Amino acid sequence: MGAGPFKLILFDFDGTLVDSQANIHRCMALAFESRGLAVPAPAAVRRVVGLSLELAVRRLLEEPDRHHVDALCARYREAFFAWRHDPDYREELFPGAREALEALDRPEVCLGVATGKNLRGLHAALERHGLAERFVTLQTPDHSPSKPHPGMVLRALAEIGCAPEETVLIGDTTYDIEMACNAGVSSIGVGWGYHGPEELRAAGARGLVERFEALPGALAALAEDGR
Repeated sequence: MGAGPFKLILFDFDGTLVDSQANIHRCMALAFESRGLAVPAPAAVRRVVGLSLELAVRRLLEEPDRHHVDALCARYREAFFAWRHDPDYREELFPGAREALEALDRPEVCLGVATGKNLRGLHAALERHGLAERFVTLQTPDHSPSKPHPGMVLRALAEIGCAPEETVLIGDTTYDIEMACNAGVSSIGVGWGYHGPEELRAAGARGLVERFEALPGALAALAEDGR
């Protein structure tokens, strides 16, 4: 699988590599119920996946205030930690994700993650899927502002020593694409995540794939455009 001129390929996590929609809504519902608040609809939760937890919760609240936001975030983290250790917990990789990562993981290419998850949750998920060794840079809101701020991408560039033109981001939400644009790097949207393909294109995605098997063609097309 060719990576073209790209030395750093960053992936979003939830909605791009893993199908976590049901788990996220379940834990968000438990958090809101614990505070006696109306549970957000699944569609509303889908719209905020990719943001930092604090910003996502703030957008879901009709009247956000610091007390509610802090309490809901704490309860969400507690619920997710407990659910993650339940025997019935499931969080599947999207079809073709593992094979794409294996093919792209070559000495001349660095793979990374830029996600709205906190670092502890990301480490746990990567270990569960046996992917911890695939990525050389992990960017989360623990050390950077939430998407679509470019901080996570810029931090990854500094860690790896790459230029923006040597970097591409793969993501499923407009927050991913806007973050890439704000950092001056290319982006490819995926059609199986939380925001629609037309939204990703409007946000500035330079390519769009409907399955992981199409990723090499999209990377090659970006390489051709860059010549």
